[in-house]
Amino acid sequence: MLSLFLVAFASATLLPGGSEVWLARQWCLGQPLLGLWLVATCGNTLGSLVNVWLGRYARRFQDRRWFPASREGLARAERWYHRFGEWSLLASWAPLIGDPLTVLAGVFRLPWWRAVLLITLAKAARYAVVLALAQAWLAPLCD
Repeated sequence: MLSLFLVAFASATLLPGGSEVWLARQWCLGQPLLGLWLVATCGNTLGSLVNVWLGRYARRFQDRRWFPASREGLARAERWYHRFGEWSLLASWAPLIGDPLTVLAGVFRLPWWRAVLLITLAKAARYAVVLALAQAWLAPLCD
């Protein structure tokens, strides 16, 4: 299960990963369902909180030449974030947009407890769906 935690953690950071596939593989190998769900949720949530932490400290470097976003880009992101707000973190499970959402939560200083709550809800729901799909569709393939 340590490997699942590490894959889920890395998948939630800006690194590429495939935690859903690894979770389904572990399920096929007979690992306990609740344990898999908890480990994947915890690992992925902690990885996303690394993104929040990075976002909290990223703005201090915005005047550096190497900073990845322009002032206009940051202003556009801030308008977007204020429009959709903290509830956008419920989409932190989604590929491509989830990681940037967690970074923005840090950049715009969302309180930690709210970030933890919303990200955990999103990640837990995703892994519950992945495990339900694995049970429904993969069972015949795992024998």
